[in-house]
Amino acid sequence: MANPEVVISSCSFHQEENGCTFNQNTSPSEELLLEEQMRRKLKFFFMNPCEKFWARGRKPWKLVIQILKLAMVTIQLVFFGLSNQMVVAFKEDNTIAFKHLFLKGYVDQTYAVYTQSDVYSQIIFSVNQYLQLPNISVGNHAYESKGTEQSGMAICQHFYKQGNICPGNDTFDIDPIIETECFFVEPDESFYIGTLEENKLNLTLDFHRLLTVDLKFKLKAINLQTIRHHELPDCYDFTLTITFDNRAHSGRIKINLDNDISMRECKDWHVSGSVQRNTHYMMIFDAFVILICLVSLILCFRSVIRGLRLQQEFVNFFLLHYKTEVSVSDRMEFVNGWYIMLIISDLLTIIGSILKMEIQAKSLTSYDVCSILLGTSTLLVWLGVIRYLSFFQKYNLLILTLQAALPNVMRFCCCAAMIYFGYCFCGWIVLGPYHEKFHSLNTVSESLFSLINGDDMFATFAEMQQKSYLVWLFSRIYLYTFISLFIYMILSLFIALITDTYETIKHYQQNGFPKTKLRTFISECKDLPNSGKYILEDDPPVSIVCCCKK
Repeated sequence: MANPEVVISSCSFHQEENGCTFNQNTSPSEELLLEEQMRRKLKFFFMNPCEKFWARGRKPWKLVIQILKLAMVTIQLVFFGLSNQMVVAFKEDNTIAFKHLFLKGYVDQTYAVYTQSDVYSQIIFSVNQYLQLPNISVGNHAYESKGTEQSGMAICQHFYKQGNICPGNDTFDIDPIIETECFFVEPDESFYIGTLEENKLNLTLDFHRLLTVDLKFKLKAINLQTIRHHELPDCYDFTLTITFDNRAHSGRIKINLDNDISMRECKDWHVSGSVQRNTHYMMIFDAFVILICLVSLILCFRSVIRGLRLQQEFVNFFLLHYKTEVSVSDRMEFVNGWYIMLIISDLLTIIGSILKMEIQAKSLTSYDVCSILLGTSTLLVWLGVIRYLSFFQKYNLLILTLQAALPNVMRFCCCAAMIYFGYCFCGWIVLGPYHEKFHSLNTVSESLFSLINGDDMFATFAEMQQKSYLVWLFSRIYLYTFISLFIYMILSLFIALITDTYETIKHYQQNGFPKTKLRTFISECKDLPNSGKYILEDDPPVSIVCCCKK
């Protein structure tokens, strides 16, 4: 590879139709002219849309597209959010309904039984409710069917292979191998299996060896409330599992109903009226959103390429005229992070809109994935609008403060995180068995973060059980030191860090910002946007590679 200094020292920049080239033996007057052209080119690149319009009459198409996209993406998100809200509400309502249908005397709290007769009674009650479901349920629930055969309820018990326990003599003999026994109850069998005394299930449980009893069955339903909102209904499959948990062998068998929900396309449906027509309108609207995002993607990508191209031209220009390297910070000013964020937003919106169209056509049911894509893209779109507000000095304070404070904030948070995680692990291992908010690492982290913000402070102190005086005393020392350290010291330092940056930015706005080599070089260009000196006969085409010739 040739020595770059030799190549650069004998040539200077000149812009042609196919890119940037080098001319040899440039006179001093021509070099001054090229230098002024470079300043003018850089100054135009960093202008806001209004100044670019004054300079070259260039229409702010990206600004128009972003405003249009902001409105359309927000409308799209609202409609999808209402639809997703109905889906989630239908799932939750069915789960609550199943708990009240299949759990005897259920109330909205931890459900458990304590006697053997209660266990048998609960199992028989759940089976009877299952067999009588079409006549007792107020919903449109039906049994799962496979062709012409229906799928029944599976009753399985899991127990140790062998167990001989004598608590009175402090002796036991356990074979830890777990065995499973299952039998099925079909919906077309006896409509009523009888009472506990009749025991038509022929179910016998050995509670000394018993681990769990599972009642597993499937139901189906159709969500008809979407019709009122001019949407096609969905078909749901519910896989319900009622678990009697005796693994602790503590005399308390906890009962839990788990509902695994899946959605699918209805096989044969017909809805009269305008529901199907409205679905077509929404799909056309989604297609228009995709088109707008594609245009925005192309414009933003083109701007990023132009910035990288101008960056390379400026770096070579400095090597040629000043024999110095351009700093990394100056190079990064050509990489517009706002455009990159908008590109990511456009990609997420396009993918999310395609999924939304498939969901509306009932080909897919990925509501959660679609909501994450559309929600994230809408967030980035709204954040992208801040770029245009940042062109005004009075609105630019927030962005400049965040940008300047971010490195120091990240370093500060890394140090504070070490202390925070130490308290998390300590609280989990010591207070976990005695305090509900410290049962798992996740709840410990949530509880401590709430304490930093001053939430539930008294409740956290009051809920500490006093079964062990030593642990209770430790909890007081633990909570007092954590609150004092994070609220009075770390949080105050964090706020002071932001405040100090804010004051620095205000001072810079009043007295001028420190100028880098790039900004100093641009500031020597005194041509106003409306001077007419920025107008070119024809703009060069955008290319990723800047073709250079000797």
